Amino acid sequence: MDCIFCKIAQKEIPSTILYEDDLVMVIKDVNPVVKNHSLVIPKKHYEDYLEMDPNLAQHMIQVAQEIGPKLMQEIKAKSLTLLINYGDDQKVKHLHLHLLPNFSKRKQS
Repeated sequence: MDCIFCKIAQKEIPSTILYEDDLVMVIKDVNPVVKNHSLVIPKKHYEDYLEMDPNLAQHMIQVAQEIGPKLMQEIKAKSLTLLINYGDDQKVKHLHLHLLPNFSKRKQS
């Protein structure tokens, strides 16, 4: 499989890992939309949220609850947006949860 997130999860490609357990990793996004933009990625490949086990969804949110406030605190953010893209908006076809501190304050183009 030629999936960049699978390669990151298998540590074939380097990334900045903020958190890791048996099921998921939290990494810094290499093309951040906002400062501290990070991703919760499952280690097992799921193309999108329709394929994932509901227990994994719960775990991803629990990890976001632990990591999100730390990302916010580092940059004194007042908000955090959690985002999962699907369909044409999903650039990488491997389920991932975006953690976006101060997303509402990003520069508009």
